[in-house]
Amino acid sequence: MEQSKRTEHVVLLQRLKRLVVSFFCCLPLSLLGLLLMLLLIYNSFCVFSFHLDTISPVKSTLPPTQQHQFLHHHASPSLTTSSEVDSSLLLVVKETSLGFVQRQNDSSTTRTERRTRKFKRRVESTSVITQRLQVASRQRFKTRVKSFLSKSSCESLFFMTWISSIESFGDRERFTIESLFKFHPNSCLILVSNSFDCDRGTLILKPFIDKGLKVLPIKPDFAYIFKDTLAEKWFERLKKGTLSPGVIPLEQNLSNLLRLVLLYKYGGIYLDTDVIVLKPLTSLHNVIGAQTVDAVTRKWSRLNNAVLIFDKNHPLLKRFIDEFSRTFNGNKWGHNGPYLVSRVIARINIAPSSDLGFSVLPPSAFYPVDWTRIKRFYRAPTNETEANWLRMRLTHLRKNTFAVHLWNRESKKLRIEEGSIIHQLMSHSCIFCNSSSLHLS
Repeated sequence: MEQSKRTEHVVLLQRLKRLVVSFFCCLPLSLLGLLLMLLLIYNSFCVFSFHLDTISPVKSTLPPTQQHQFLHHHASPSLTTSSEVDSSLLLVVKETSLGFVQRQNDSSTTRTERRTRKFKRRVESTSVITQRLQVASRQRFKTRVKSFLSKSSCESLFFMTWISSIESFGDRERFTIESLFKFHPNSCLILVSNSFDCDRGTLILKPFIDKGLKVLPIKPDFAYIFKDTLAEKWFERLKKGTLSPGVIPLEQNLSNLLRLVLLYKYGGIYLDTDVIVLKPLTSLHNVIGAQTVDAVTRKWSRLNNAVLIFDKNHPLLKRFIDEFSRTFNGNKWGHNGPYLVSRVIARINIAPSSDLGFSVLPPSAFYPVDWTRIKRFYRAPTNETEANWLRMRLTHLRKNTFAVHLWNRESKKLRIEEGSIIHQLMSHSCIFCNSSSLHLS
């Protein structure tokens, strides 16, 4: 009896197997494949998945001051000297937008705090690499500038700054260098730039070097350059995060300060990279140019800092540097540049305490055209009236103007039309006159 039951059970199992097999055989191949794939995925999850227990955050038992001391004690000794942070750190500041910009609403404040924390983590994570660059940068700047000036016979010393990417340095910026050397072939140019002190920067400057013209591209060591001026304290506050850089690009304000301190420590001529030199500047000493004059009084109403010519240690430059450090505002365009020099000299004119020995040149010297009218300088004449006006303007420029500021912020996208004022000025001031430096397209 028991044996017959086992036989029936076996027969039942065999029928069930045949039923299952026949069922799968009747299924379409696509559906069968889908079922197999689902089984495979399920098996993979079962094999490779794992569980992590939640780890509760550990709160520090040290007060903030002791935490800072602990971190300071265990950090690399080479990282604890704040004076050794220079241009490499400023590149990190620029690329991360600092995150210290103050906003008016709470959501912006929270966003600022997040950016601040992100910036600090970025500095900490790259501090070792940064430190290696800083020491080398400091040694290179001091020794290379000294060597460059001692080995070069410089009739005059020019400074330019480029605190932006090398990709943004185009033909028009290069033409400023070209026009400079056109009328000062025996001068020396120090191009202070984070991006130019490399093989690619040297390649851009190679045509000038091949002609025997003296130009030195070099990374700025801000700590060394600003040392022993009020700019040093300003820079320290910026590094520590106690000073807001504002919404204006930091490189713009760094350029405003760099030009002042470089001239104060070395003396010479500073030029913006959107200037065309029309004649020698060596006859000028301790001068700054007016941008506009009052229509009634004919006295200057605003100055500009795109062209500066001063002796070493000139007291007016020190006043500019002090004003920058004490009244810095990174949220107002021009506050630390053209408006700064205007404020300082306006106070001197109101209450002159001593003869500082400088001159304010009329707009015709460096700013013969206002930024609101610069477009007309790029256009070719279309009729006889415009042609007569152009000839009169060119005659006036060649007689009264030393250099033309091109207001690159407004004109960089303008096409230089053949026969226009700018085209004719560039033809007059070029060295590589058959090259693309005239940039007609």
